[in-house]
Amino acid sequence: MAADYAALKKGGFMRQKQKNCFSMRLKVVGGQVTAKQLATVAEIADKYGHGYVHLTSRQGIEIPFIQLDDIDVVKAELAKGDVESGTCGPRVRTVTACQGSAICPSGCIDTTALAEKISDHYFGRELPHKFKFGVTGCQNNCLKAEENDIGVKGGIKVTWNAEACIACGLCEKVCRSHAISLSDGRISIDNTKCNFCGRCAKSCPTDAYVQNNGYIVSFGGTFGNDISKGEEIVPMIHDEETLFRVMDAAIAFFAEHANKGERFRKTIERVGIEALKVRLEEAYNG
Repeated sequence: MAADYAALKKGGFMRQKQKNCFSMRLKVVGGQVTAKQLATVAEIADKYGHGYVHLTSRQGIEIPFIQLDDIDVVKAELAKGDVESGTCGPRVRTVTACQGSAICPSGCIDTTALAEKISDHYFGRELPHKFKFGVTGCQNNCLKAEENDIGVKGGIKVTWNAEACIACGLCEKVCRSHAISLSDGRISIDNTKCNFCGRCAKSCPTDAYVQNNGYIVSFGGTFGNDISKGEEIVPMIHDEETLFRVMDAAIAFFAEHANKGERFRKTIERVGIEALKVRLEEAYNG
């Protein structure tokens, strides 16, 4: 029986130039891989591949040189080590993420937990073309959120609490966007300059800032044959329910309007960003 290459690709098996050889893409969410999973992958690469793996640009792992006749047994043995196959083709791909607030001092959101939820909600969903999510914890933007079809970046809106402030001026010094000024013992924040990095609040020795953590979401980023920066269309979101409602609306817009083989950015350009803005604002406002 002839191989069903479309089904194999959907299951993460990409044809190599070598006959009957496949590079197997594994499911890695948010860049997190357990020691047990790593040991299993190493064993499979030695036993069924050429003894090495490829680390992809999107935090993935691929095992090259899997033979067509070994695919079923490879999948079964990987499953014993809690390793799942990834996906390719026109569907939602693996969600990438930095380590976020659970590990990184700069992190404003728990990126790992959010990446898992996004993956559970969207991974593998059939769409007119591939669709990528990226989650980054702060303005350092290690995961380059705006390169993704939907990018989520952590941010913090701050409110100054005069009673707790000792006018030390540290927040003014650490603010890279020069949004904070100290004069006559009082703090002034220029919200037009604030980039929501939260460095002021994190550095304050007396906790004189009330923090409201949230998600800065961008839409329509690409970084392949065509390079486009994702655009922020709605204000910062402060709860997961609204976040997922907005992301649902964006994917629904893409599914409804995209031509086959057309990336989200191209759909936005063809249909018009104002039409997408209307849908996203409706979702944002509930």
